[in-house]
Amino acid sequence: MGGAKKPTAANKDKSAGSKETKKKKDKGEGGPKKAEITVKVNEQQALKIIQNSKVVTVQDLARQTGVKISAANAFLKESTNKGIVKRVGGYSGHHLYQAISS
Repeated sequence: MGGAKKPTAANKDKSAGSKETKKKKDKGEGGPKKAEITVKVNEQQALKIIQNSKVVTVQDLARQTGVKISAANAFLKESTNKGIVKRVGGYSGHHLYQAISS
């Protein structure tokens, strides 16, 4: 019944020329490089927050210390490896952390 329209002679010439002149941009080339930014959590402040609450999530810690969630998550994982805090629950990346009482 229907179908695609056949291009006119004028449109054929336009599309043929545009295909040849288009250049693909390679990703990663050109433009300024992004600077690496490292944000560290203030350990004293973070430990005080963790010890004053029953449990803390990554999101809670990030909001209260004013850093990104990735920085808070890295701090909690590092603290877990050092034995300062322990993971006590949670699911699917939303874990609950608790200070280990000395």
